[in-house]
Amino acid sequence: QVQLVESGGGLVQAGGSLRLSCAASGGTFSSYAMGWFRRAHGKEREFVAGISQSGMSTHFPDSTKGRFAISRDNAENTVYLQMIYLTPEDTGVYYCAAVPKSVPGFVALRTDDYPYWGQGTQVTVSS
Repeated sequence: QVQLVESGGGLVQAGGSLRLSCAASGGTFSSYAMGWFRRAHGKEREFVAGISQSGMSTHFPDSTKGRFAISRDNAENTVYLQMIYLTPEDTGVYYCAAVPKSVPGFVALRTDDYPYWGQGTQVTVSS
């Protein structure tokens, strides 16, 4: 079973950038599709980026497309979320998630697709 630990959150001004990291342990990282989600105060958890096992496929919702980038280093068992042009609407707790998948190019989009979750890291964007 994989364990996930996020880091890199913090306070940033609107227009700024942050890079989040998610370190995985306890599993074969390269066999997992990975995703990033966020939960704003009082809202449901929202998908913000996903990446396939090899990194060959990625997916973003309209809310983050063009501003967020997801990447992974399978040798370092880490997935990253680079965020630019941040706005106060990006504020929330950011979670990484993992799902074991053997289908090349598969990117999971839904919360229910992911059985493994980290504890989250807070991102606050001030106006």
